[in-house]
Amino acid sequence: MKLPRRKVLHLAAVAAALPAVSRMARAESYPTRPVHIIVPFAPGITPDILARLMGQWLSERLGQPFVVENRPGAGANVGTELVAKAAPDGYTLLLVTFANAVNATLYDNLSFNFIRDIVPVASLSRSPVVMEVNPSFPAKTVPEFIAYAKANPGKVNMASGGNGVPSHVAGELFKMMAGVDMLHVPYRNGNPLPDLLGGQVQVYFSPIPASIGFIRAGKLRALAVTGATRSEVLPDIPTVAEFIPGYEAMSWYGVGVPKNTPADIVDKLNKEINTALADPAIQARLADLGVTVLAGSPADFGKFLADEIQKWGKVVKFANIKVD
Repeated sequence: MKLPRRKVLHLAAVAAALPAVSRMARAESYPTRPVHIIVPFAPGITPDILARLMGQWLSERLGQPFVVENRPGAGANVGTELVAKAAPDGYTLLLVTFANAVNATLYDNLSFNFIRDIVPVASLSRSPVVMEVNPSFPAKTVPEFIAYAKANPGKVNMASGGNGVPSHVAGELFKMMAGVDMLHVPYRNGNPLPDLLGGQVQVYFSPIPASIGFIRAGKLRALAVTGATRSEVLPDIPTVAEFIPGYEAMSWYGVGVPKNTPADIVDKLNKEINTALADPAIQARLADLGVTVLAGSPADFGKFLADEIQKWGKVVKFANIKVD
């Protein structure tokens, strides 16, 4: 039977539309079972708290559990590898962190390629760290600190939570841009604060929530914060960039999924996460954690990741940072 041309064109249009209809239906029904959020760090710290906060919001919003699984190890590489090799169906998410950007250069023989194997979904938040010293240290400002360090090369002990972590690379970026020589003292337990308070080390680029109580009590002296603008919780403390133009070191978090995850699911997750980030209750809770909202599209987050990997790759190479 020969069909009229108009009928043939109509059937062709319907056939062409079927994949789009299928994608729309899949996105509308997603998720139909529990979703796992892999956090590549131990419970109780900022990335874990943030993942649980977002997971609870998404569970209530989408009607399926978003279950947080902590998979620490190898500087976040254990959890990241698990997600990179997971089924690309939207049911395994990665809490992406600053460590992923550093690790792309820091580790030579990873079994995955972060940029190739993890698709950016959405950025969540960012936060500066605070450059702080023991009150007995003679410098009271960043310029005074730089002058002292230059006059005493290699004699200032710069503590960090370990090789390649934000407190370390923020300090190395400072050394690189200020032209100073400091001795790096990594702490395997990740917490140099007791020794900083005791005066055994002189400077630490610390997460603000961990140190703000000591700063307010006068037990530590904050010299600067590492963001491009001053911190809302430490408004009287200048930025490093006020003395070293262009300096910025931020800790940040986002969400990623395995490559080949359907674009419609990525877009739905991005939309829901951005809706969560616009919720005043979520914003207030993030402020309590010392972080600020960083919303955007998957493409925005992808560009941000590429820029961060390039930036910190230069620092890792300049400082010749090696993993233990």
